[in-house]
Amino acid sequence: METYRGKKVIRFSLLTEVKRVLRKGRLHTVCEESKCPNIGECFSKNTATFLVMGDICTRGCRYCSVKKGQPKPLDKNEPRNLALAVKRLGLKYVVITSVTRDDLPDGGASHFAQCIRWVKKLNPDAKVEVLTPDFRGETRYLDTVLREKPFVFNCNIETVERLYPKIRLGGRYEWTLKLIKYSKENYPKIYTKSGLMVGLGETWDDIRKTLEDLREAGCDILTVGQYLQPTKAQMEVVKEYTEEEFERIREMAYQLGFKYAFVGRWVRSSYKAWEVVKP
Repeated sequence: METYRGKKVIRFSLLTEVKRVLRKGRLHTVCEESKCPNIGECFSKNTATFLVMGDICTRGCRYCSVKKGQPKPLDKNEPRNLALAVKRLGLKYVVITSVTRDDLPDGGASHFAQCIRWVKKLNPDAKVEVLTPDFRGETRYLDTVLREKPFVFNCNIETVERLYPKIRLGGRYEWTLKLIKYSKENYPKIYTKSGLMVGLGETWDDIRKTLEDLREAGCDILTVGQYLQPTKAQMEVVKEYTEEEFERIREMAYQLGFKYAFVGRWVRSSYKAWEVVKP
């Protein structure tokens, strides 16, 4: 492991091997696609976040640079290929996420379930975290995923309720809360998790209300990071938070009762996901 500007980075040889295995299975990781600044740290901890069900989203959130439009049909071999890649890379903690697929009858829930099933089958010692879309608040679709017993269920709230109509087109604030609450009430042994971006125009009252709503729904784990404008096509950053302000949010989270709170400028949804498995 090497260091660049104070951050750990992955060695070229290891990253090359990771890319080789992923391309062989026609797989993608969010780590690569988003040029995540934490890629080295996560891979060094035998952790990766896989993006399944293609790279075209059916929604048009104003903060996101993922391609929009009509997605391609699902790759039926993807769950098995994903599990094989996990095995070849020796991963111990696997995060599975996707674009939003409102075009599919169940929002892609059955595909998530197959991915979990295959990963567990070929990698019985690996922990699986799923970061799913909101399934339009349909708990019957979430049931399909949770019956496979992932270690963590994550559904990002993304932004505060007041800003939803403006920047999270096609989504609703209450859908995420509904899924988290359903998971905690019906599958209490599965950790619940959600992520929030700041810098989109929210106030401190907005942040507190969002954290309170998540805790009331039964959310165990929180991630909060700085929104960074991906390209000029997305909305501009309204506010850059300081380290002191991120610390204030972290303290707020623990005061409200979150079991884990990962908060900081570079924090993303899967940042230090493996920390949850520590005794």
